Amino acid sequence: MIFRERTKEPLPLARIATLAQHRGVHRAFAWLHLQEPRISSWQQELVAIPAPPFGEGERAAWFADRMRELGLSDVHIDEAGNALGLLRPDDGQSHVALLSAHLDTVFSADTELDIRQDESLLIGPGISDNGAGLAGLLALAAAIRHAELQPVNNILFAANVGEEAEGNLRGMRHLFTGSPFARRICGTLALEGAGTEIVVTRALGSRRFRVEITGPGGHAWTDSAVANPIVALSTAIAEISSRTLPARPRTTLNVGEIRGGTSVTAVAQSAEATFDLRSTDAGQLLLLEVQLYRAVEDAVMAANRAGSGEKLQAQITLIGDRPAAELDPKSRLLETVRAVDRHLRLRTEERLGSTDANIPLSLGLEAVAIGAGGLAGGVHTTNEWHDTRGRDLALRRVLLILLDLCGHLEAGNEVAADSPGAGEP
Repeated sequence: MIFRERTKEPLPLARIATLAQHRGVHRAFAWLHLQEPRISSWQQELVAIPAPPFGEGERAAWFADRMRELGLSDVHIDEAGNALGLLRPDDGQSHVALLSAHLDTVFSADTELDIRQDESLLIGPGISDNGAGLAGLLALAAAIRHAELQPVNNILFAANVGEEAEGNLRGMRHLFTGSPFARRICGTLALEGAGTEIVVTRALGSRRFRVEITGPGGHAWTDSAVANPIVALSTAIAEISSRTLPARPRTTLNVGEIRGGTSVTAVAQSAEATFDLRSTDAGQLLLLEVQLYRAVEDAVMAANRAGSGEKLQAQITLIGDRPAAELDPKSRLLETVRAVDRHLRLRTEERLGSTDANIPLSLGLEAVAIGAGGLAGGVHTTNEWHDTRGRDLALRRVLLILLDLCGHLEAGNEVAADSPGAGEP
């Protein structure tokens, strides 16, 4: 199926209604409905491959193999570790629409990945976040290929690295700053977990730090006067945690990890903790960062005044920085999402979140994170579950948004040039 651009772009709802009537789109819809067992099989197979932050290589290779099997073009793993494939060969100049899903999980490489199935219910670590998104990415690529859809703008399918934890969105950063596609991406849909009506249009900003306090250490009895890094770190944590954070703009602080010491009979030589700071307001985020630095400095100074011998030292390292941003309420992409939801009789549920969409949104580009269907729970636990019932409705939603993002076109005998309505990077 080949499309041709309208001479004058109609209103969003009319565009979507016309698009949804194409026979090729109906063939793609049918594939998504009938091939649920295959989609579920992909999901279980990929989730059984460990993919901790900075350890996504084996899963990326598996994904690239599936892309080749589906007939995508220019399939490769880029310098950052992203598995990439295009709907058709890239000409190196034209715009591309990006459909992505992150490969990594929050689980360590040695986590037991016992994936269980009970009819439509899938259970296991990472089965929804982001097994659902990755399976949806393959399903949409397969449906588009099956239906022989050829939108004006090419589609870049990306299974990207580095969304979770200390990955710091490195896969998306590379795509938008260091890749050959950086200046050509006309819009982004990031598949994120389950959900049918959810769309993330506001990017939650966050700053993540590792605080390490070191000292001479010693024996618990003979060196009891030596300043203790664990005590100093605990004092800093108690101080920063005692502060009342604003509900509006919502601001949060979490101490995610803490470790230190070697024995109950020893004064520790080091202690460290990780801090996650989030806010919907950049000013509040900066203020909380200043308060963290002050709490650590004050705690170390107090411990050094009270102790004897060698002084404590503190080091604060930035380990994550996710920029805050927001999709323009009048953007073409958001108009399209609302029109598709109205066409499918869904309720658009706009949300705030920290996702891969943070990067393009922070660059002023149109992007959303969007659910890949079904229901989920226990996310980021080993008992995570995903009920895949209704998945095809969510994927139909994504397909219509994606095709409209590529340029709304009519049936014709050839592919038209880039549509000015398709979005400019």
